[in-house]
Amino acid sequence: MARTLNQEAPSTLQREQLDESAVRKLALGAAGDLSPINAFIGGVAAQEVMKACSGKFTPLKQWLYFDALECLPEENEELALTEETCAPRGCRYDGQIAVFGSAFQEKLAGLKYFMVGAGAIGCELLKNFAMIGLAAGEGGNITVTDMDSIEKSNLNRQFLFRQGDVTKLKSETAALAIRKMNPSLHISAHQNRVGPETEHIYGHEFFSGLDGVVTALDNVEARMYVDRCCVRYQKPLLDSGTQGTKGHTQVIVPFLTESYGQDQGGTQNAFPMCTLKNFPHSILHTLQWARDEFEGLFKQTSEHVNQYLQDPQFVERTLKQGGAETLDILQGVYDSLGTRRPRDWADCVSWARCHWESCYRNNIQQLLHCFPSDKVTSSGLPFWSGPKRCPHPLIFNPNNTTHMDYIVASANLYAQTYGIKGTRDLGEIARTLQTVSVPDFTPQSSMRIHTTDEEMQDDKQGVDNSKLEELEVKLASPQSFGMSSMNPLEFEKSKQIAGKIIPAIATTTAAVVGLVCLELYKVIQGHKKMSSYRSSYINLAVPSCNLWEPTPARTHKVRYTARIQRALFIQLPLLKAYS
Repeated sequence: MARTLNQEAPSTLQREQLDESAVRKLALGAAGDLSPINAFIGGVAAQEVMKACSGKFTPLKQWLYFDALECLPEENEELALTEETCAPRGCRYDGQIAVFGSAFQEKLAGLKYFMVGAGAIGCELLKNFAMIGLAAGEGGNITVTDMDSIEKSNLNRQFLFRQGDVTKLKSETAALAIRKMNPSLHISAHQNRVGPETEHIYGHEFFSGLDGVVTALDNVEARMYVDRCCVRYQKPLLDSGTQGTKGHTQVIVPFLTESYGQDQGGTQNAFPMCTLKNFPHSILHTLQWARDEFEGLFKQTSEHVNQYLQDPQFVERTLKQGGAETLDILQGVYDSLGTRRPRDWADCVSWARCHWESCYRNNIQQLLHCFPSDKVTSSGLPFWSGPKRCPHPLIFNPNNTTHMDYIVASANLYAQTYGIKGTRDLGEIARTLQTVSVPDFTPQSSMRIHTTDEEMQDDKQGVDNSKLEELEVKLASPQSFGMSSMNPLEFEKSKQIAGKIIPAIATTTAAVVGLVCLELYKVIQGHKKMSSYRSSYINLAVPSCNLWEPTPARTHKVRYTARIQRALFIQLPLLKAYS
């Protein structure tokens, strides 16, 4: 029929060479109806409607062409997809069976997948999973985990939640909504953070039973941890993210593509610690210092306190690690529960004021005491030259907006970690500041400030064991502190709240999740060719959609061996010999 139509067409429309393979695929899939394709096209189309209504962003010119032919079987397509295998079964998945066949649908129904996060992307993923029938058969299961509760601000983009769900747990509410959408779906809801502290839950046994992992996270640190787990247990990973009208997807296939962590190119911890701590000289240094400061004050210490309060073996396990970091961890726990623990809001303001004094006056005075502004090096050159800029101690001024903004933000964050109600009333905070007593500070000549990371590392080798023994005694009984938990704060979440950044919009989320689920089709079928997979970046505002083949997994030859190569995902078992 296609040949006849081509011959009868006007000469200007005739094709010299007809792509019969493409025509055949189009004809065979004409009865198909794939939710991921609908999600992607729907997200793009909805954004175009918003452009027409609002006059914002650049509209799509003329037409859009999109296909995903690489989702079809890589080999023996004619044998795998026959009229019989693709015939309707009288079920809700007939549109998908028409494209991939009944055997694929049965395999899809029996899979076990782990989804981390149940926010905007998570809700859209679960909706698509319900529509395609993932884990909707015997033996199948989706495990979804998310610690957060539903907030009113979530409702405009997380469509599984309703007004009456506000304050409920995201994972449980999403699981209930999905079961209503597809009663056959098997789904388990958890409220755990995926990290080192939950490896007893999400460990070898858990990951070994999975067919794959999907992330719906909003920070790089969590993505990196999940990626390491997938590398360790050799599981495929589908990652995605959005920011406004922009979105990305990445597929990680064991032994075939590079991992998420490899793709980051080592940008984490790129700055020497001594530079960040004592000699920052660029805006990037100050930004990284601020992030490290935030996580040290409001996240890591709180997490250590919670582990101490909940795990009887925490102190013993930490002491076994040894090194200066052990002393820092245990001292931080003791200070947070004892000497530094606030009783009320006034104590939080006092802490913020004293911390400001320590960071922006005392530490700078100590630095200038060790390295005066006129100091010269052993070669006779000024110490404060080149990238090293001589700092100047600040004097706190309650009439300075920047100074007060710091007090307001840090006091409220500190109060939040302890569950104390704060305020942003500048008048009230100013009155509280008048009652704060700031300790006097005198620089110490015995204090040593490191100028290189090597000096800092050498200094960490020596640990005062008497202090460790003292802390072990003080931390012998968690119950003596009369506290059940603290509230660790996430930097990315706090930054979004402070900057009023819109983390996702529904159109971008729908389009991105559609692309993710197309990659899921390929992973489930076990595609082996790199050319079958696609990573992507979209910007619906422009609009732009870029898809490319993932970067291959890096390999290199094992020493003294010409034929064996070692890739990231390969595990080398250690065998114990018995005499």
